[in-house]
Amino acid sequence: MGANTRGFANLLNTDGTFLSGAINNTSVSGITDLPTTAKSDLVPIIGYGLGNDAAMEHIDGDRSGVAVFDGTYDAYCFTFTNVRPTSDNVDFQWNASTDSGSNFNVTKTTTDFAAGHDEGEVFTSGNLSYDVDADLTQSTSYCRIARGVSSDTDHGVCGELWIFDVASTTHVKHFYSRVSQNDRNNFLYNQYIAGYLNTTSAVDGVAFRFSSGNLSTGSIRVYGLK
Repeated sequence: MGANTRGFANLLNTDGTFLSGAINNTSVSGITDLPTTAKSDLVPIIGYGLGNDAAMEHIDGDRSGVAVFDGTYDAYCFTFTNVRPTSDNVDFQWNASTDSGSNFNVTKTTTDFAAGHDEGEVFTSGNLSYDVDADLTQSTSYCRIARGVSSDTDHGVCGELWIFDVASTTHVKHFYSRVSQNDRNNFLYNQYIAGYLNTTSAVDGVAFRFSSGNLSTGSIRVYGLK
């Protein structure tokens, strides 16, 4: 007994903590299970490079099953990096599908506000506004992410869209987006839009487009959150 006690004591620092080499594959054995930790990792799923596309669609099961958009994750995040239109002064938009992309027309209600400032740094040009005209009320139309986007080659839309619990057949699907964008008048806008998809059907696809013209350049990446 004394030998065992002395052996254990040799594994400890003077303050009672374990020495760095005390726990290893030899001294700790027979473990069959470890406590689980909270699942909070943002997992990359797929990325899409844009090049004069009419739209970018992300459908569950596409790309040989790589394009996941189902109950695998509690929430999905779409990130936008320098997404630019071919036409000037157009809105960046999205919509959802419940039939694997046959239609993008899910009913939704949204609200929209933005803070903007002229790149000419005129102090009085700054503003924070609620854009009532952009709200959707039980509409199947595309939802705006960014307004009046500039087609200048050094401009673009950067930000993210989050959609929650897409596979639920009980709840509506809440979402929000936040982007930084350059508009046609050389204003920088920080735009916030939130709402819900008013369907208890599973949502299995989304599409992104501009209100006119094509997606000229940029990238859209998809992540899942558990």
